[in-house]
Amino acid sequence: MSQAKRITIADIARLAGVSPGAVSFALNGRPGVSEQTRQRILDIAEEHQWQPSSAARALVGSRAGVVGFAVNRPARTLGTEAFFTDLIAGVQSALAQHGVALQLVVVSSIEEEMATYRRWRSANQVDGVIVIDPRDDDPRLALLPSLPLPAVVIGSRDTAGDPPAIWLDDEAAAHALFDYLAALGHREIAYVSGPAEFQHTRIRADVLAALAARDVAGETFVTDFSPAAATAATRTLLSRATRPTAVVYDNDVMAIAGLRVAQEMGVGVPQALSVASFDDSVVTGLVHPSITCLTRDTFALGEQAAAFLLERIGSADPLPSRRGTAPALTIRESTAAPGR
Repeated sequence: MSQAKRITIADIARLAGVSPGAVSFALNGRPGVSEQTRQRILDIAEEHQWQPSSAARALVGSRAGVVGFAVNRPARTLGTEAFFTDLIAGVQSALAQHGVALQLVVVSSIEEEMATYRRWRSANQVDGVIVIDPRDDDPRLALLPSLPLPAVVIGSRDTAGDPPAIWLDDEAAAHALFDYLAALGHREIAYVSGPAEFQHTRIRADVLAALAARDVAGETFVTDFSPAAATAATRTLLSRATRPTAVVYDNDVMAIAGLRVAQEMGVGVPQALSVASFDDSVVTGLVHPSITCLTRDTFALGEQAAAFLLERIGSADPLPSRRGTAPALTIRESTAAPGR
């Protein structure tokens, strides 16, 4: 195919061996073709950098009326994390007020996530996207302006340029929790985290490591956010001759899994082990003992992110980042001075 010639729907249909109607269904996310055929068509469109013509855009309007959210997390963990259910509910609530839909997909890698953004943009399927779990030198943040595809990042730090962020001060949040445990007298603290490439994971681990200045020995166990991984990590920690006196988990489900392991192994909480979580939910207040957490209004965070994205979509110029509401430390029954 000559690079000078703009690829058309008819060209894609010929290359894919399907009708132009099938190509139209696939590119616009409509039913009528199998998933295998749809993927083949989308791959061809991406390979040849297909873009909707200005005439086609005029027929359907300049906006898709849809916001995209590609989540790179194990699918099995999404249904168990209150953070995601609350965040998505907040996003949908805000979008519904403006008649905008949410397209949610689960991807298995950052490469698949970036391919999804390219596909959405080439087919004009979404007007903008919400991005989570930023990394240092994140390739997604360079890709999105180049497409161009408006975006808002839910991140751990204030950022300049485009895309803007609703940033959450994870350093201050980590200090609130780890400093509290140190003040109670804990000198061996373990952190059971999510993937190491996420900014918030590194920031929290760095805050714990810095407590060495206060004679606190900190250790980070990296997992995939799943309760199964948290269970395995906790068994390893509590099977040692010298156990940590406090364990902090990245989310509420992991913390509950860790609490169950402690109970299974006869380790009293909080008498012999303090347990805490960086995420809160209704369940953490109902289990016994109830779990100390950092509490934030995640539903409101979703609403704020969606409203911010709609502003970004409607703005010809980049918008400055905004600071999200800081979480509050909620003290419950699962933490106490060591050996209490």
